[in-house]
Amino acid sequence: HVQLVESGGGSVRAGGSLRLSCAPFGYSISNFCMAWFRQAPGKEREGVAGIYTGGGSTYYTDSVKGRFTISQDNAKNTVYLQMNSLKPEDAAMYYCAAVRPCGTWRPFGSWGQGTQVTVS
Repeated sequence: HVQLVESGGGSVRAGGSLRLSCAPFGYSISNFCMAWFRQAPGKEREGVAGIYTGGGSTYYTDSVKGRFTISQDNAKNTVYLQMNSLKPEDAAMYYCAAVRPCGTWRPFGSWGQGTQVTVS
């Protein structure tokens, strides 16, 4: 049974920082490309940041470039999203997922419960 567990969300002021974590259970992130997505109320889920298999290349949606950084720790089987200079428009429920093909925003497999980010 594959399960994703996201954590690290919270409420911050504009300009603040948060680090989100995603720990898949049931597969190793070293075998997949992973990505973070977010969904704000009334909006579609959108891709935010992705990382290629093995933690190599990364890619971002334009609105977060220079502020967010995706990384992974294979030993901990955890994917991170460091979010700096947060803006009110970053407020959303954040999810991680494996993606295929790499470099896209095409998730496959299970979604986790997400972690809420609020920016005031």
